[in-house]
Amino acid sequence: MTSTFQKHQRRRGKAISVRRHLRQVSGRPRLSVHRSLTNISAQIIDDLRGHTLVAASSLEKEVRGAIQGMRKTDIAKKVGALVAERAKRAGVAKVAFDRGAYKYHGRVKALADAAREAGLEF
Repeated sequence: MTSTFQKHQRRRGKAISVRRHLRQVSGRPRLSVHRSLTNISAQIIDDLRGHTLVAASSLEKEVRGAIQGMRKTDIAKKVGALVAERAKRAGVAKVAFDRGAYKYHGRVKALADAAREAGLEF
């Protein structure tokens, strides 16, 4: 039987593996996604300086009011469009998509597609 600690270590290792591959492939800022059972958030991070350039989350006041009664994938689309809009205002056009340990499926894919539609390139 696998302990909770072992599951956490395995998930963390997968996220680090994905991030390592991204660093080798591109020197672009990274669009990092985090999802929980009820919420989703995204950040654009400049790894060279160690700064978060842009962030958006389903927990923000302006988003929370607009997402009442929506499905989780629709909420992810809203957050993806919002992070892309903020990135454009900050002067970021190209990013590398960091899905972390999550599969590129469901809410993570919906967020990525919405960000692409809103003008982010990855």
